[in-house]
Amino acid sequence: MKIIVDCFGGDKSPSANVEGAVLALKEHSDLSLILTGDENVIKTELDRLGYTGDRIEIVHAPEVITGEDKPTDAIRLKRESSMIKAIAMLRKEPDIAGMVSTGATGALIAAATLRIGRIRGIRRPAFCPLLPTMDGGIVGICDSGANVDITPEMLVHQAILGTAYLRNVYNVKDPRVALLNIGVESEKGDDLRKTAYPMLEACGAINFVGNMESRDLLSGKYDLVVCDGFSGNVLVKSTEGTALELLKKLKKDIYSKTIYKLGALLMKKMFMEEKEFMNYHNYGGSVLLGCEKTVVKGHGSSDARAVKICIDQAYRMSAGAMNAEIEAALQQL
Repeated sequence: MKIIVDCFGGDKSPSANVEGAVLALKEHSDLSLILTGDENVIKTELDRLGYTGDRIEIVHAPEVITGEDKPTDAIRLKRESSMIKAIAMLRKEPDIAGMVSTGATGALIAAATLRIGRIRGIRRPAFCPLLPTMDGGIVGICDSGANVDITPEMLVHQAILGTAYLRNVYNVKDPRVALLNIGVESEKGDDLRKTAYPMLEACGAINFVGNMESRDLLSGKYDLVVCDGFSGNVLVKSTEGTALELLKKLKKDIYSKTIYKLGALLMKKMFMEEKEFMNYHNYGGSVLLGCEKTVVKGHGSSDARAVKICIDQAYRMSAGAMNAEIEAALQQL
């Protein structure tokens, strides 16, 4: 299995990307990696980590795409960047299964869509990040920012994409699919959701269970939530932000009184477990579903462990038969 890692563009790049790559190689004996970016910097990072193996190839790419670059300009003008070189190699070389990047989201979406191409029948690829649920499971949100303006048909496509992803990569046998809405009743919502509801009901390739209100995202009642990219992005970031702020308040309250400190000392292990549970870095990146090849977008602030989990995602996606299932479902549709 060969996967490309774009080593520049994230907040903690390249050290987090290179270290995450080394961690992934330790776990997967049949994995080899291509690291794109400034060759001298990457070699320095590998030396720092003491890596002496032969399963890493470095492709020199001196330019870096930043969040300030316009996506179309970045693709056209920064062809020597770590991201665009990775995309070009992913497209041209059939033995490369996928790529991981923590770089600029807009440029990655545009480059992947234009250069790699989509699965036949899919209008636009969609991001699908994962969050933990209160019953110990996971829930996917599709889309979370790739497509702000969408059609009812695209919501059905996202349901098919997300279902195949959860089934093949995370062994969720029959993912429960919900439509993000302002109420659970079938008649609720705007024209987009009112039109999409019966289309989702009629799609035999998915297990549609109705509307979902945002407060139930982490309840464990649903495995996949479909929505437009604007709503999905707000949903994911507000959920992550709320979890982080609650942890900050809990810590502040504990240190406010001695008796609370004593109690926290007895419950230290539990608090650490809850912190890990709420840490979104532990759940990998947003996969770009619908592309002909695997693309995983890690959070811009990803540390080494988060990058390693993103590589794990790309590994599992490429090992399965996800795209074949998606194409069969689209034919039925």
